[in-house]
Amino acid sequence: MNNVILSGRLTADPEIRHTQDGKAVATYTLAVDRPAARQEQKADFIRCTAWEKKAEFAEKYMRKGRKFIVEGRIQTGSYEKDGRKVYTTDIIVNSQEFADSKPEGQSAQPESTQPEMASDEFMDVPENLAEDLPFN
Repeated sequence: MNNVILSGRLTADPEIRHTQDGKAVATYTLAVDRPAARQEQKADFIRCTAWEKKAEFAEKYMRKGRKFIVEGRIQTGSYEKDGRKVYTTDIIVNSQEFADSKPEGQSAQPESTQPEMASDEFMDVPENLAEDLPFN
């Protein structure tokens, strides 16, 4: 299984590009704290890549310094640069969501790229399922 969950702060606003066929792709780096002894704070800087709707979300809402939770998969690759082989490791984003409250003065924003439900709404449970729920 190739699955990773990260919690960290954006080091810069996401970079947005579009492929030749018009698909949006966003890349950004998360600074993820590493457990450290003796008060030394260390972080890993992990590059993340989001595609299409997730890239559009990143462009619209993700800003430097904001804390996010990202879930995805690790993807490695390599390329040649100046005659040397360069190895890459990226997180391909499956979902991303805010991990802190919005800064003062900003308008309301959706909290994740998951399907949206209004905060004051409940999902209707079909009556035939209500009998099987453990908390009736």
